[in-house]
Amino acid sequence: MIERLFSVSQRESTVPRELRGGLVTFVTMSYIIVLNPLILGSLAPTDPGAKTDVLGAILPISQVAAVTALVAGVMTILFGLIANLPFAIATGLGINTLLAVTIAPLMTWPEAMGLVVIDGLVIVLLAVTGFRTAVFNAVPASLKAAIAVGIGAFIALIGLVDSGFVRRLPDAANTTVPVGLGIGGSIASWPTAVFVFGLLLTGVLVVKGVRAGLLIGVAATTVVAIVVEAIVQVGSSATNPKGWSLSVPALPDRIVGLPDLSLVGQVSFGAFSRLDVLTVALLIFTLVLANFFDAMGTMTGLGRQAGLADENGTLPGIGRALVVEGAGAVAGGLGSSSSNTVFVESASGIGEGARTGLANVVTGVLFLLAMFFTPLYAIVPVEAAAPALVIVGAMMFRQVSGIDLTDLRTALPAFLAVVVMPFTYSIANGIGAGFISYVLLSATTGRARQVHPLMWVVAVAFVGYFAIGPLRSLL
Repeated sequence: MIERLFSVSQRESTVPRELRGGLVTFVTMSYIIVLNPLILGSLAPTDPGAKTDVLGAILPISQVAAVTALVAGVMTILFGLIANLPFAIATGLGINTLLAVTIAPLMTWPEAMGLVVIDGLVIVLLAVTGFRTAVFNAVPASLKAAIAVGIGAFIALIGLVDSGFVRRLPDAANTTVPVGLGIGGSIASWPTAVFVFGLLLTGVLVVKGVRAGLLIGVAATTVVAIVVEAIVQVGSSATNPKGWSLSVPALPDRIVGLPDLSLVGQVSFGAFSRLDVLTVALLIFTLVLANFFDAMGTMTGLGRQAGLADENGTLPGIGRALVVEGAGAVAGGLGSSSSNTVFVESASGIGEGARTGLANVVTGVLFLLAMFFTPLYAIVPVEAAAPALVIVGAMMFRQVSGIDLTDLRTALPAFLAVVVMPFTYSIANGIGAGFISYVLLSATTGRARQVHPLMWVVAVAFVGYFAIGPLRSLL
């Protein structure tokens, strides 16, 4: 039955590899169940920094955690069963911040989630009609390779920042450097030291070809983190700048807890009566464009890393995959967890050997179990999972060999796509920079006819995306 559903042997994989890959993907993604509630939720409306809507209401943190795990589990399993690809789905970072900071203050939380549902329906419609697949196939091979390389650099930076190895520097008159090494040019904290240990250990295991090297590295680093915290007791970064980023590693007092799913179905489409139609349309346009290309870029990079894409970077069953991924936005809105999309951290499971949707089923089941075992998954600190992200980033960076660097017309757009992703913390921004520059350079060098018509359409759309602020002010 497993072979019939997932074609494991046909993709030169094995069931143990798929199981390990699904587990590793969950471990590297599970932070979203902790992080998403911190972005969308609040403990009380009166707390400093509470994310309140236009009526002063909040999303309770415990409820956001529960629906985050629920929607991620359901959509990841569906994606694995329907698309048969090892790409896990969860709440997308970036859009959840956009909801909390920009959209929710203009309307109620249910109305904000209603816009997410509309965003998802638009994306599903574009996928069902074949438009999304056509755009996917219209991207030149060099740009597809660049997207994979850029994602590799992006997830490596995520790991470095999450671990505290790279930190944002406060604005100061005597420096213009935005980021630096640790604190004061030194790793300077026990959590970051644990990350360095994990990076070296996991790197050695992977380079030596040890089976389950990534998983062993994460597990061993977690044990070291628990021991270190028990001895030095640095605590959380909320109270100590040198503390652990999200969860503090320690053996839990309890293991099981019942999830509160009260937020499921709390959706309204009253934004159109609360705000003018143009403002709502611009907000939906922003959501759609970010979702559309963020997922497309991620799937391009993951497909190339897994060796599932053909010479043009096209994935098998991409049409089904894009439809299910779009449905993730609908499910995220209906569940009040924000838009769900393919997660770049799936690359860690692919690095462990995952090649089919069976790995997704494992990851999805673990997300569903996480609703009940919240104290258990919180044992693994971000600093223990971050080494896997950095190493997988290096694996994906090897796709640079697929970029034609001899022709600056393709090399410059590829370079912009690669560097803009990590520097702006957005896959969609990197794709936009690459697309616009590719079309512009082709048009000005007499090669306009070589550009697929859809690339022109997308480039114009990205111009509007980047200029959304001035357009809103002007209109």
